[in-house]
This record gives sequence, C-alpha cells and structure tokens, in this order.
Amino acid sequence: MDTGISRSPLLRLLMLVTLGVVAVALWYLTSYSLRGGGEVRWLAPGAPCDLHAGACTATLEQGASLTLEVEAAGRIRALEVLPLVVTLEGLEAESVRVEFVGRGMEMGLHRFPLAAGADGVFHGDGQVTICTESVMPWRARVIVETSRGSLGSWFDFDVERSTP
Repeated sequence: MDTGISRSPLLRLLMLVTLGVVAVALWYLTSYSLRGGGEVRWLAPGAPCDLHAGACTATLEQGASLTLEVEAAGRIRALEVLPLVVTLEGLEAESVRVEFVGRGMEMGLHRFPLAAGADGVFHGDGQVTICTESVMPWRARVIVETSRGSLGSWFDFDVERSTP
C-alpha cells in the first residue's frame, strides 16, 4: 500500500482558491462589523448648537430626543480625554455610541461605545485626534441602536490647534 499519495495540481489549486475566498470573506465581515454594519436612519439636528458651550439636543422620532454633552473643561481640545454623556428621552436603546469624524477631511475611525446608566443616560470617554490644520472641523455623530433599527443625529464643532 502506497502512503505517499500525491494530490493532483487541480486539487491544490482549488484548495488555494477556497482559502483565498475564505480570507476575503473574513476580511469583509470584519470590515463590515467595524463600520457598524446596518443602516443608520439619520435625523438632522433641529437647530445649530455649540458643543463647546454645553449640551446639544436633537429630535429623533415620535417625540423622542437625544442630548449629547461633552464634559470638557472649557473648549474641546485635540488629544484630551472627553467625558461623553448621551441622554435619551422617549426611546429605549440597546446601545449608544459616539463617532468623531472629520468634516471635509478623512481622519479615520474614532468610535466610542457608551455604557448604559439609569434612566436613559449613557456615559463614556472619547477623544478627538490631533489637528492638522489651525482650525479643524469635526462632526460628533450619535448612533442609537434600538430594537427597530439604528437612529442617529450629529452635531458639528471646530477644534483649534493648540500652540506650544
């Protein structure tokens, strides 16, 4: 009995193709989950608001609202840890996250999941990356995961580069 059975070149090729397809599928699934997966129904904030000055509120659906507060001492600054508080009214959430995205310039993925507290209040820490311009425009996107899907709103703000 011959134990040194060699595999045909076609079988080796099929195994390599299969491994390649599995690797691409795993990459796609990982990328998809990092981006947040499902569709977010975005609802524009009702009025302009200054996150540097205090909390900002947006109306979601059927009278529900979300409020984002960045508890910074003074103005929001790059590379400082920013305590974030999101308060929901009229809506039950499975999870809440805040994402900081550059407006007009790709600044990477900066996603901060918040921990659920009592009475629809979620807490966590976030951080804006280093500014490459003297004034860097940012957007704080608040995404609320509910049993019926994802809802979100946003608040725009600028961060001035610190001078040494």
